[in-house]
Amino acid sequence: MSAPLQIVGGALHRDGRTLWAGLDLTVHPGELIAVLGPSGSGKTSLVRAILGLDKLSAGTISVLDTPVTHKGNRRIGYIPQQRPLPPDTSLRGRDLIMLGVTGHRFGFPVRRKADAQRVERLIDAVDARSFADRPVGQLSGGEQQRLRAGQALADEPGLLLCDEPLTSLDLANQQGLVALLDQYRRRTQAGVLLVTHDINPVLDSVDRILYLAGGKFTLGTPAEVLNSEVLSDLYGAPVEVLRAGGRLVVVGAPDAGEAHCHAEADAHGGDQ
Repeated sequence: MSAPLQIVGGALHRDGRTLWAGLDLTVHPGELIAVLGPSGSGKTSLVRAILGLDKLSAGTISVLDTPVTHKGNRRIGYIPQQRPLPPDTSLRGRDLIMLGVTGHRFGFPVRRKADAQRVERLIDAVDARSFADRPVGQLSGGEQQRLRAGQALADEPGLLLCDEPLTSLDLANQQGLVALLDQYRRRTQAGVLLVTHDINPVLDSVDRILYLAGGKFTLGTPAEVLNSEVLSDLYGAPVEVLRAGGRLVVVGAPDAGEAHCHAEADAHGGDQ
């Protein structure tokens, strides 16, 4: 089976600054990799490069053995950061998912029976049956994010990119969305790259962590990456990794003013 994602010698420079360089990353079938790092470290830029929206300064990216281009790739699913839709948005939940099924077609949309059946399966897959016919503007952030997940899974993507998908969600909705992603990648063997500011909601599901900071990176299992020695070396300053109430907390990082300590119990704000 082809690797869902492969980056060889990847580098990205912005405004004379190196975000990261020399990145070799292979996401294996069924693997979930979390991407961590402070604001401005290049996490969202990495996602944009994989989507073909930003061009690497060096290196190559391929998805399922196909080089990434600016034209996009229907085999990539994308779940963005949760941003509430305007309250007056009249689009129904099922219509939002339907856009993932038919939105790539040009011209007048044809409501095929197969499309309708696919939408019904996706509604059930993301547990959205109870609100599928309500206007999306009236739904909670967690409900809207479930619909975005359904949209992203419409084409059974082999690679799923999630850019801060848990931001602003309460604990129950975070757990529900993580369980959904976990079930999908285990069932389909899709690769998942998930950008997050807080590792705790996904810690039990993560296979490896890519940690970006200060123009450098480290890649490994949670135990290999989330320890004081490794993060101190990455930041070039003393950093401690503590366990508090069953959660991991990173303290002492030079840029930790943004709750980048992966664990304030009630803090679910985002970083880019």
